[in-house]
Amino acid sequence: MNRLSAILPAPQVLVDVDASSKKRVFEHAGLLFENQHAIARATVTDNLFARERLGSTGLGHGVAIPHGRIKGLKNPLAAVIRLSQPIPFDAPDDEPVNLLIFLLVPEAATQRHLEILSEIAELLSDRDLRERLKTESEAKTVHDLIERWQPLKSVA
Repeated sequence: MNRLSAILPAPQVLVDVDASSKKRVFEHAGLLFENQHAIARATVTDNLFARERLGSTGLGHGVAIPHGRIKGLKNPLAAVIRLSQPIPFDAPDDEPVNLLIFLLVPEAATQRHLEILSEIAELLSDRDLRERLKTESEAKTVHDLIERWQPLKSVA
């Protein structure tokens, strides 16, 4: 099991979400975390935007890893949202984004947070897998692809 799949339950993988902007997709993620984990959606969106103001979390190739630190959170949480239409995201390659992997971590998380982000970046650097995640029609299949993926280095 990889670090991402350990914090990504199947109900937190959504495909073909209709969101026309970064603001709308962040609101969608906020609602998802509110419904699944009772974290106020405003807390989620505010933290995602605060991080985004430091620099875009868009990686290029149509993917982004929006993330934020949440006061009071006990363990990291993740969600995957794939949009029906790509949106502008200020990514380094100026490509619009349609695959977002959201990561919320406890306020004090440092090394673990970085390890999870690093592993997500490694997963998204696999071109074939990235393209499948961006095109697969079923949320369950997207979740299964992430769950089966193994990083190059062993998970501690």
